[in-house]
Amino acid sequence: MAVMGRPRGFDRDKAIDEALDLFWQNGFEATSLSQLKAAIGGGISAPSFYAAFGSKEALFQECARRYLDTYARVTECLWDEALAPREAVETALRRSAKMQYERHHPKGCMVGLGVMSAPSEEHASVSDALTRSRSRTRAGFAACAQRGIDAGELAADTHPRALAAVFDAFLLGVSVLARDGVGLSVVEGGITQVMAAWDAASIRSKRRAR
Repeated sequence: MAVMGRPRGFDRDKAIDEALDLFWQNGFEATSLSQLKAAIGGGISAPSFYAAFGSKEALFQECARRYLDTYARVTECLWDEALAPREAVETALRRSAKMQYERHHPKGCMVGLGVMSAPSEEHASVSDALTRSRSRTRAGFAACAQRGIDAGELAADTHPRALAAVFDAFLLGVSVLARDGVGLSVVEGGITQVMAAWDAASIRSKRRAR
C-alpha cells in the first residue's frame, strides 16, 4: 500500500514564506486552507499539509514567529540604550514605515494588522505572539520616554505611557495608510510631525513657554 508523503520538490522553508505572505495580506480567518495549499504549490494534499504543519493554527504561529524574528525587528532599536531616546523613537518609526512599504511583501505591518484581522474567540490564542509584540513595542516607546525624563531631556511631569501611546497609535495607523495607498513620503512627513510631541515635552520647550 502506497504511503501518502509530501509532494516532490516540497521546500518547507519556502512554504513558510509563502504562507506568511498570505496571512500577512489576509489575516488568519480570511486565509483558507485551499489558498495556503495553492500558495505552497507542488500539488500538496491536505494530508501532506497536516503532516508538514500540524494545522492551520500551528502554521500561522510559525509564520508569526518568522515575521517577529525578521521584519518586526525594525523596532528593536527602542531597546538600544546606545541611542539617544529621541533618536531611538524616530529610528523605530522610520524603519518600520520603510519596511511596511517595501515591494517584495504585503503592505503594512503584520503585527499591527493583526488587531484588525484578529482570530475569532475560538482561535484567539493563535495571535498571542502578535499581541505580545505590540505590548513590547509600547513598552519600548515608554522606556525611551522614561530615559528621556531620567536624562533631563524631557520634563519631569511627562507621562511616559501617554507619550508612548502617541507614537504607538501613529505606528499602528501606518498599516492602514500603506494599504490605502497613501505615499511613503507623506508618512515620513507625518513622522516628522509626530516627533513634535516629544519636542513639546522637552525641558527646552517648557523653558521657552515660560
